[in-house]
Amino acid sequence: MRTVFAFVAVALLAAPALAADEHERTIVIENHRFSPELVEVPKDVRVKLIIDNRDATPEEFESNDLRREKVVAGRSKGTVYVGPLPAGEYKFFGDFNQATAQGKLVAK
Repeated sequence: MRTVFAFVAVALLAAPALAADEHERTIVIENHRFSPELVEVPKDVRVKLIIDNRDATPEEFESNDLRREKVVAGRSKGTVYVGPLPAGEYKFFGDFNQATAQGKLVAK
């Protein structure tokens, strides 16, 4: 009986962690470009965006649509929270490399 209780307890504790990962997306900056350029997220939930800058130079993740700005140093990561968002498309760009660093977040 203790084994069953322990298993259920571990499963209940792990469930929120698994659910949290579902609402997390990583956007990589490399060669002054975002990858992926199109990021799909669930509508009406808060989403954690991890901005992984693999370039040696800093970049600013910026979005007028999302009302967010975050400077991410070279070879480091930054976190940006967005939402809950209604269904729609939200553009983002790299403020320091606007010619190449362009992307779109789509809430469905």
